[in-house]
Amino acid sequence: MKQSSTKKKRQQPSNGRPPQAASADPSRWNLRLYVAGQTPRSLTAFKNLKDICEEYLKGQYHIEVVDLMENPTLARGDQILAVPTLVRKLPQPIRKIIGDLSNTERVLVGLDIQPR
Repeated sequence: MKQSSTKKKRQQPSNGRPPQAASADPSRWNLRLYVAGQTPRSLTAFKNLKDICEEYLKGQYHIEVVDLMENPTLARGDQILAVPTLVRKLPQPIRKIIGDLSNTERVLVGLDIQPR
């Protein structure tokens, strides 16, 4: 996860697809991870999310990383109060998980991948 001072919003396309293709397919999981810089918690959250997606959603997900240090106004749209925060945009309904995503079972239940 490299930080760029020129971009307002970083995107991490999964599986080599451009972001437009990932969001156009309704069967794909559209996940947005809000972070504040490249802190250890932010990096851990991204790694944990990537690992979970590769194991449980292989080939069916798109991750967008939004660095609020670069553009804090983006937090308003999803009402982000703490970071890191994961927002599941698709499939509906929207779900949010706060933290470094280290509790895999909690993340799976929170994303509705695994039943409660």
